[in-house]
Amino acid sequence: MKNTDTEPGPLTLRVGNSIKERRLDKYLHGRFSNFSRCFIQDAIKQGGVKVNGKIAKQSLKLSPGDEIVLILPEPPSKDILPEDIPLDIIYEDAELIVLNKQPGMIVHPARGNTHGTLVNALVHYSDKLSSGLGEFRPGIVHRLDKGTTGVMVVTKNDGAQWKIAKQFERRQVNKTYLAIVHGTPELTADRINAPLGVHPTAREKYAIRPDTGKEAITFYEVLESFRGFSLVKMTPRTGRTHQIRVHLSYIKHPIVADDMYGGKLVYHWQLADAEPAVQEPILNRVALHAFSLEFKHPATDKTVKFEAPLREDMQRLLDALREHRKN
Repeated sequence: MKNTDTEPGPLTLRVGNSIKERRLDKYLHGRFSNFSRCFIQDAIKQGGVKVNGKIAKQSLKLSPGDEIVLILPEPPSKDILPEDIPLDIIYEDAELIVLNKQPGMIVHPARGNTHGTLVNALVHYSDKLSSGLGEFRPGIVHRLDKGTTGVMVVTKNDGAQWKIAKQFERRQVNKTYLAIVHGTPELTADRINAPLGVHPTAREKYAIRPDTGKEAITFYEVLESFRGFSLVKMTPRTGRTHQIRVHLSYIKHPIVADDMYGGKLVYHWQLADAEPAVQEPILNRVALHAFSLEFKHPATDKTVKFEAPLREDMQRLLDALREHRKN
């Protein structure tokens, strides 16, 4: 019989005779289907589950008769708090909103980040948003990393969401990014074709995985070269997580300030070839900007293209390079 008692507090379960070699997290998700699997896994990681008196790992294989004692925390609230956070709106109509995402903003609420997200700002700004692709993501069709700035499209109704999401899925959306990287690629333009997958040891990172990775293709073009740096235009043909960042690191030209993939902070004294000084770095986040987005409008079916100017911090770095490091 399915256990529906999900109130906080200790629960004791006895594994039935029909259960053999099933992972602990999968078993508990089956017993408590109103909780997400990620929620169950977090409870296990936090030491909230014991099997036969011992704190268990999520991958533990269960056997008939095992005793499970667990304390499930309160499920997260599904209410999204509207927050009056300024949005840089590029365009808006009855179907969609196009904006220039600011740096340091996470797109949607997640574990540990329930406030200050783009979604918090959107639900304050508009009461007309699509259901979004996933829980806690009203209006969201695609996303940018926290440190990445630039053009994003948000949908106001589920019809518009479905039509634009299908274009992303079918690779019919043209995206252009600008990145400031260390060094200058040997070829002024080329294609990077290197499959991506989760990093084998660091789960928050991605890596080139020739045998197990998913297809990932990025075209690049060097727009400006400087002593030690370059401004590069990136046109991804696939949309893998961290794709541009990993691909640039792969060709030995990581993005400035992208410490996850080999990028370094840059200082004014460094660019000016001056004596080292106590200064803030010119840019405190990954020097990556989603410059343009082109797709078919969900209402008119006509191709539309939107561009977002560089945010002030990345423009400041580019200006400093032009002043001190011009070839």
